[in-house]
Amino acid sequence: MEPTTLLIILAIFIVAVLYSSVGHGGASGYLAVMAFLAVAPEVTRPTALVLNLFVASIGTIQFARSGHFSWRTFWPFAATSIPFAFIGGMIELPTNVYKIVLGVVLVLAAARLAWKLTAGDDPKQPNIAIALAIGAVIGLLSGLVGVGGGIFLTPILLFANWSETKTAAGVSAAFILVNSFSGLLGNYAQVAVLPNDVWFWIVAAAVGGLIGSTLGAKRFDSLTLRRLLALVLVFAGVKLIFV
Repeated sequence: MEPTTLLIILAIFIVAVLYSSVGHGGASGYLAVMAFLAVAPEVTRPTALVLNLFVASIGTIQFARSGHFSWRTFWPFAATSIPFAFIGGMIELPTNVYKIVLGVVLVLAAARLAWKLTAGDDPKQPNIAIALAIGAVIGLLSGLVGVGGGIFLTPILLFANWSETKTAAGVSAAFILVNSFSGLLGNYAQVAVLPNDVWFWIVAAAVGGLIGSTLGAKRFDSLTLRRLLALVLVFAGVKLIFV
């Protein structure tokens, strides 16, 4: 196995551990890894979504089993995000535009990882109309870029005081799962061009996701490590935007 392949596997494992500890699938991290290693843009989006599916599935189960999930909070966001993620997955942006959009998303993801977010007292249920609108916007962007949308949903849930911290992680994991699946359906033709080593990447992501989500559901705080990863995302995002 070539050194580059081993490096990708290790990087994906680390990304999966850190992202899944806060209920995320890690797509923005996988996209950053692939951007650094100059993987073709038409391959990065479906690959990140496939890895997301495995990690988010594990995260959803782990957080739900620990009691950190709310269907009432989840469904209005998911109801509109699912069809819009499918639409976004069908849209092929020009490479130069895609790189800029992805770069911005990576910088936003870095801010999310570096910022220790906590919920306020006595969280309230989101307004359904507002949640439906937010879900549509996040879903479209998720499908366009190749992420699950958790990096956008989690801060919104916490800033608006619509969920406590652990439940926000569980809701985000399920949100990422359905968006990743929908985005892949919209971009199904590109699944045929996934890298030959993708199964090694999937195993690394799944193992990392199992470890991270288990620790995350049990109050593990990976803030320092996530801030280091955030620096990597910033570098990758700036590289995509300006290079």
